[in-house]
Formats: sequence, structure tokens, C-alpha cells
Amino acid sequence: MTDEEIAALAGGGESDRVERKESLSDRVRRAICAFANDLAGHRRPALVIVGQRDDGSCANLAIDDQLLTTLAGIRVESAFAPFPSIDVRRTTIAGCELAAIIVHVSSSPPIRYDGRIWVRVGPTTRIATPEEEQRLSERRRVAHLPFDVQAVASAHLADLDLERFRQEYLPNAVAPDVLEENHREPVQQLAALRLVTPDGEPTVVGILVLANDPLRFLPGAYAQFIRFDGTELSDPIVAQHRVSGPLHQLLARLDDLIDANIRTGLDVAGRTPHAAHPDYPADALRQVTRNAVMHRAYDGTHAPVKLSWFTDRIEVLSPGGPFGQVTIERFGQPGLTDYRNPHVAEALKVLGFVERFGVGLAIANKRLAANGNPPLEYDVQSSYVCVRLRRGSP
Repeated sequence: MTDEEIAALAGGGESDRVERKESLSDRVRRAICAFANDLAGHRRPALVIVGQRDDGSCANLAIDDQLLTTLAGIRVESAFAPFPSIDVRRTTIAGCELAAIIVHVSSSPPIRYDGRIWVRVGPTTRIATPEEEQRLSERRRVAHLPFDVQAVASAHLADLDLERFRQEYLPNAVAPDVLEENHREPVQQLAALRLVTPDGEPTVVGILVLANDPLRFLPGAYAQFIRFDGTELSDPIVAQHRVSGPLHQLLARLDDLIDANIRTGLDVAGRTPHAAHPDYPADALRQVTRNAVMHRAYDGTHAPVKLSWFTDRIEVLSPGGPFGQVTIERFGQPGLTDYRNPHVAEALKVLGFVERFGVGLAIANKRLAANGNPPLEYDVQSSYVCVRLRRGSP
């Protein structure tokens, strides 16, 4: 969208494609959610103008780099599920410098913000009715869907643990007040959260989250843990585990293995003698393993996530190379992220394994530095990503 197109669209006043806000607030995020859902079916980008009053006058907001960076970061905030697609630009309309948020129509609606589905009706942003939510879900039939929300042909609704969905997943995925007013059938609830298709067929993410045995349908959906007594793959194996099951069990078991294998020594040189000092910070390793499970390729490979624990290092290998705007050359750059499995990412947040998106490796490096370990090392190829943690001195 050019500056001329932005000015022309904004000049028509607020509508189901234009919203004006004097400053950044929660209402901006709701408007982004609503425009991404495109209830009216325009199939064209919408516009949130920041720095302009409702009557079109200039609010004299400072449109600096910090504000633009904050606005650009909205798309990966964890309150969105899945993430909206936006562009942010500084523009000038009638002599007033403004920030323009260009919101692209989602190919996989509905988008939720803070557990609610927001839609735009005329110049008003509000929560979708059940009928409107159904209309948005129906649009996914003809959209190009990510692999993680495609139907698993051999799976049936009976393969999903509906009691776990009702008791554990649903209350964490949907806001309590919305859930209290929700009287839909379980299949409709599952479809709204992309765990089944609108026709009731389990999706890949539905199998990963709710099937008791995802390996029946996705042969590579497990993790392999091997500990070596040495620094080479040919050295003796001390312990090995095949970790499988629905995502919450798989990640919890990996957490247990991490805790059980970290060795702690005594810090006699620090201010607090005898303070525990691990050879690896557990949180750093958790960030890396969860990243591997979230971003791995589940299609086109039967390979597992591999965690190889040597005496001098740990290597976490994730099947599938970098995805989207994250290239081999740009992998690991702060603030750069893309999602091969956006709905798996959403599920990990619902399950409590992710608090913030796009910062896992940065957090891991921060924990490593605080513990005295070297920073992460990356071996990035077209078919896999290997993240290496070097041992610290216990």
C-alpha cells in the first residue's frame, strides 16, 4: 500500500477498513485483530492510523523509531493467536506525521486477541457472535492452510481426548467470560481452535495436542535423548530415551530429563561460597528444546527432535531448515522470527510452555551468560537446525 493509497483510504473516515487512534492502546490491538478477520469480506488490507483523532485532526504524537518498533512488534505478541500479518510505516497526511499499521487479511481466521475474536462492523470493533465466528471458520476451507491445521486423513474424532480438551485446554484458550456464554457443541469448539477442521476431521495440531499416541499418525512426532560418555557419537552411551506422547507430556518429560542430567558443583570463588553452580542453566536448555519442538518440520520427514548430551556440549537438532523470512544467513538474529507451525506455537502458549514469542534463543543466551557458559552456536542447513550449548565449569 503506497502513501497515496493510505491517504486516500484514511480520507474517507472510520469504516470497516479504517480505524484512527490518538496513541498506542489496547484498542489498537483489538482493531488489528478485527481487520485481520475481515468479517465484511473485503479481501484487501485495512488501516489503523496512530496519531490521529476520530475527527481526523492531528494528535501531535511523536512518531519516533521506538514507537514504530513497538508497533511492528505487536504481530508476535503472545496475546494474539495465531499471529496477524501487519506492516508499519511512517506517513504524513495533511501535514501531520502519523504511524500507519497496514493489516493484511488472515488466510486462517479467526484470529483471537486476549482469547476473544474481534470483528469490525462499520466503524465499530466488537466481539464476534457465534454465527460470525462460524462464518470466519468456514473461510478456512478455501484458504491455503499451514500444514499444522491440515486434516490428518487417517484420524477420527474418537482419536482425540475430548475430556482433556474440555478440562485443560479449552479454559486456557478462551477467555472465561466468553466460555461462560458459549453453548456450542464440542466439535464446534474444537474447530474454532483449529484442533479439527470445520468438517470435524482432526488436524495435525489437534493430533499433537489431544491424541494419546500422536505417533500413530505422525511418525516423527517424538524426541530422542542420548547421553554419551565422551565427545563423539561413537563414544559409549550412558543413557537414552525415546520421548513421545501429546505435546504437554513430551515437553514435561524432556524437562525432567534436563533436570536429571544437569550436574551441579560448588562455587567456592563467588561471594556466596558453596552456592550451587550448574554446568548448564536448565532454563536455557528448555528454551532451546521447546523452540526445536515448535519450529520443526512435521511434514516430509519421520525424523525426531534429537537431544545429544556429550561431556563438553549439548546439541539439539530440529528437523527442517529455517522457514520464511528466517534464512540460513539470518538465523539467530534478534527480533527476526517466522513460524512454520503457527498453530503449534499457539498450542504451546495455551499449554503454558511459552510466555513470549520470538525471544526463546535470546533468553537462552542471557541465561547462559549469567551462568558463565559461552553463547549458543548454530549449525543451520536446508534440512535441519542444530543448536549447540557449550558446557560451563561446575
